[in-house]
Amino acid sequence: MNDADVSKQIQQMVRFIRQEAEEKANEISVSAEEEFNIEKLQLVEAEKKKIRQEYERKEKQVEVRKKIEYSMQLNASRIKVLQAQDDVVNAMKEAAGKDLLNVSGDHHVYKELLKDLIVQSLLRLKEPSVLLRCRKDDLHLVESILDSAKQEYAEKVNVHAPEIIVDNRVYLPPAPSHHNAHGPYCSGGVVLASRDGKIVCENTLDARLDVLFRKKLPEIRKRLFGQVAA
Repeated sequence: MNDADVSKQIQQMVRFIRQEAEEKANEISVSAEEEFNIEKLQLVEAEKKKIRQEYERKEKQVEVRKKIEYSMQLNASRIKVLQAQDDVVNAMKEAAGKDLLNVSGDHHVYKELLKDLIVQSLLRLKEPSVLLRCRKDDLHLVESILDSAKQEYAEKVNVHAPEIIVDNRVYLPPAPSHHNAHGPYCSGGVVLASRDGKIVCENTLDARLDVLFRKKLPEIRKRLFGQVAA
């Protein structure tokens, strides 16, 4: 083999090696680009997932905030409705309280009512001796019916007529007036107590009205508003 053949063979080997190197380089480049694209895609998907999670978290926060605000508005509306209902009921009670002032205006009717209230109080206390308090304006009226009240009680329970001591030192407050608008008042009736003061029967017209309103409040609300408040 002469020098020309050797040189030609060497050139062929060089071209082969160069071609193989270029192909290998291309393979490496393509593989690297594929890995880069895969990694880039993974990073993009990871970022998308984080963004979706953050969006879902904020969306839930907004939804929770909306529910809280709605609940607060609903509770505020309910409170306003209940307050308005209470105002109506209290206005009714106040009107009824003003009507009580007319009861003592008819002396004949009020006299009979006082006697019934005294007998009822005696029946509750069942004491042989009691203390009675009334308004100063009602003192003479009360004293005029004591005997008949004691007799009626004695006949009802078949006992001796009890002793009723009228308190001439401490009276129930007077009827409400413009001069005493914010002070204690009493629209009428009596308060009886055992001599030791341990048992008290408050049978004033105002106390009876309070008891009646508490007892009838569910029915009053149902008639006024169509449902019984819880």
